[in-house]
Amino acid sequence: MSGSSATVVGMTLVAFGPAASRTAPDGQGVGPLLRAWRERRRMSQLELALRADSSARHISFVETGRSRPSEEMVLRLAEHLDVPVRERNALLLAAGYAPHYPETPLDDPALDALRDGMERLIQGYEPYPALVVDATYTVVAANRGIAMLLEGVPESLLAPAPNAMRLTLHPEGLAPRVRNLREWRSHLLAQMERQIALHRSDALRELYEEVAAYPVPAGTDDGEPADPVAYFALPMRIEHAGRVLSFVSSISTFNTPMDVTVAELAIETFLPADPATAKYLNSLVS
Repeated sequence: MSGSSATVVGMTLVAFGPAASRTAPDGQGVGPLLRAWRERRRMSQLELALRADSSARHISFVETGRSRPSEEMVLRLAEHLDVPVRERNALLLAAGYAPHYPETPLDDPALDALRDGMERLIQGYEPYPALVVDATYTVVAANRGIAMLLEGVPESLLAPAPNAMRLTLHPEGLAPRVRNLREWRSHLLAQMERQIALHRSDALRELYEEVAAYPVPAGTDDGEPADPVAYFALPMRIEHAGRVLSFVSSISTFNTPMDVTVAELAIETFLPADPATAKYLNSLVS
């Protein structure tokens, strides 16, 4: 599993937990924060000004603190810099404005339609595995395909808030069963590094440092890199019930989210990477 709060095994869906806490500014003004995002995006002041219908002079004044941007300007610059929704709130707070995007707990009645839609989606994907994670890879929902893969995983890794990265890479989790662990581990760590580059998240960095330090169980790598001819994407090859199943994963997020919680949700689905895996999974429900 990849890659962002209750027991998974034996349940079609896990309970939805509370959203992460709001990011607060770190004491910097909005100017240095905007400059940091612009530099991270490798964009010049002139390029940003042209995109945001402003001037390079005004962008320079904002970044140096000589000019206080309006609330509208902060949001416009954040949009063109592709700043995550949570960080847009942080920019607004640093500029002296109230947060623009709400952060609604997943169990709030206002998100009933969202929860129902995600539940229907991952249930409809069965018998193939699918799950929903938040920004720190905490599993907030999973279907029976995921529960099947997690059979035998210690309860200590499943409760109270199972984490997809820990479940996959921990020596007592799925790691001993993943036949191409070194390849899959490198893929997951690179994915986390990209997320860390996008989000100022201490929790995500701490998780990365934790899972990157896990030892690689002996005998887990079969020494056979994925054949680019046989597979259309890097597979996770995992043992289950005496056979090796192969999956490729796809991650979906919501288009133009207007809520922090929704913006940080990701739906990961696992597609059989070969006919044998598909045949076996479908035999379980036939």
